[in-house]
Amino acid sequence: MNRKKYRKHKSSKKRTIIKISLTLAVSLLLCLSAYGIYLVKKAENAANNAFESGDREMSDLRDEKVEPLHDDISILFIGVDDSSKRDQSSGSIRSDALVLATLNNEDKSIKLVSIPRDTYTFIPDAGKEDKITHAYAYNGPSSTIESVENLLEIPVDYYVRMDFEAFIDVVDALDGIRVDVPYDLEEQDEFDNAGAISLKEGIQTVDGSEALALARTRHYDNDIERGKRQQMILQAIMDKALSAGSFTKYADVIDAVGDNMKTNLSFKDMQAFFEYAKDGKPDVEAITLNGYDDMSTGIYYWQLDEESLTEVQDILQSHLGLKPDTSSFSDNSSTTEFGNEAYNND
Repeated sequence: MNRKKYRKHKSSKKRTIIKISLTLAVSLLLCLSAYGIYLVKKAENAANNAFESGDREMSDLRDEKVEPLHDDISILFIGVDDSSKRDQSSGSIRSDALVLATLNNEDKSIKLVSIPRDTYTFIPDAGKEDKITHAYAYNGPSSTIESVENLLEIPVDYYVRMDFEAFIDVVDALDGIRVDVPYDLEEQDEFDNAGAISLKEGIQTVDGSEALALARTRHYDNDIERGKRQQMILQAIMDKALSAGSFTKYADVIDAVGDNMKTNLSFKDMQAFFEYAKDGKPDVEAITLNGYDDMSTGIYYWQLDEESLTEVQDILQSHLGLKPDTSSFSDNSSTTEFGNEAYNND
């Protein structure tokens, strides 16, 4: 082949490669776009199925209804004990996990407060003080929301109620999450099989059943540490869900939520939360409600330290823009900044 023909052949081959590359690139973009549209539609259907308006349009502590896209808001996550499902007919269902999140729209930061289930506080629908876990039995999310509002003196704008079955399925749909197990652990599984879950101390990837056992165990420390573990697990789920490799898993995550979640967040409201993640992981701070064990009545309660409670109230009120930010934490309260490399799920 002479030089002229060779150059012509080489040029033709290069054009062919470019055409194939462009075709593949366009095809990939079309597939990703189609998958994105599919996910949006799937998420919208799931959100519509999960939506319930409840019995109040907005918190009584608000002057006007808030919008997640423009305002500072709060969301109460209510985890319902799977074993409680067996008692629904008797009306004794309880909340096993309560985590309040406040979201500041200006700096796109999030504060998480775990509320120990045995916290002794006033339950408005009961007209008396009791463990906050008992509030749910009176009027579902509404009673729990009112009790949290009374406790923390802030409006609860939205709630997400999730069964632990959905929790397990979400973690499994993400192919597990990476957490730091604080000690060797042996715990029952979601079916109450004793000793079915066994974990060793250290940083590791856990599946849904293992993550639930770690979140729920009460045999190795106390409710405060339990709350910290739940905050860590929520952060690990968030990190994994926001990682680039999880994009193809979103459909399974949406299916995992399925009928096991109820919320007063509309699909439009949920879409606004993408603003918090568009520049990477949002700034998440965990806050602890300190207190002490109380068996003075013969029944175990978690009595909150009043000074710590007041400081937490101030922090949350400031974060929601309800008062100037003049608060600072003393040794009676504790915060944890999430996001160190130990929990990197990328």
